[in-house]
Amino acid sequence: MDYPNDQAPGAPVRAGIPEHGRVPKYYAVKTQLAALLDDLGEGGLLPTERDLSERYEVARETVRQALRELLLEGRVRRAGRGTVVAGPKLAQPLALASYTEGVRRQGLRPGRTLICLDRFPCPQGLADEAGLERGEPVWHLERVLLADDERVGLESTYVAVARVPRLDTDFDPDSSFYGYLRDRLGISFGDADERLETVLATPREALLIGTPPALPMLLIHRVSRDTEGRPLERVRSLYRGDRFSFTTHLGQPLGTDDKN
Repeated sequence: MDYPNDQAPGAPVRAGIPEHGRVPKYYAVKTQLAALLDDLGEGGLLPTERDLSERYEVARETVRQALRELLLEGRVRRAGRGTVVAGPKLAQPLALASYTEGVRRQGLRPGRTLICLDRFPCPQGLADEAGLERGEPVWHLERVLLADDERVGLESTYVAVARVPRLDTDFDPDSSFYGYLRDRLGISFGDADERLETVLATPREALLIGTPPALPMLLIHRVSRDTEGRPLERVRSLYRGDRFSFTTHLGQPLGTDDKN
């Protein structure tokens, strides 16, 4: 398929140029840098800011602004004192599947680092949202998500102690929680409600994930139930916006036709 103005699928319309045709200097440099990234390939080291400012005949601050946008978009990443071309984003499906399964499908090694596993009486807000009873004991499992040992997210899971009474002794924190429920306890997921939004990480979250606080994050809230419709878990998953994208398959809603 041919695309107008040599645009690839998903690229900004007219390469992001305003209708009045006046292009900010930093954006022109960003466009040139994008072409340079394609030439260098994944892992390629970019020239220094000084070299780039001389090459494109602009101020170093203009180069910095272009690099900042490429960094936020996940096109480049910091490596020591330099900047290198980043690899493709991880495409995680919006489905009732574990993080482990999604990462493995892309040929990467999933992992997790345990931050905390504690229990407390369920507060009213969590009870209302997850269909639990106020005051009943719940586990809070917090883990940093890894892909090939790179920190890419932070996950907090809340589940009733009555459903998983030996979570603190029988569960390996570096493994899949979904796999533990399925293989050790015989619990299967039935359905879930999920909400996705963009946020900035708190200072604590940014420190745990190892990102600048200004880096946009993708936040997913999920409330899951088992095959009998009973509440199972409430999860808050925070993913790096420069390393993740999410995919889903959409079908035609029941009761509609294709006439409109």
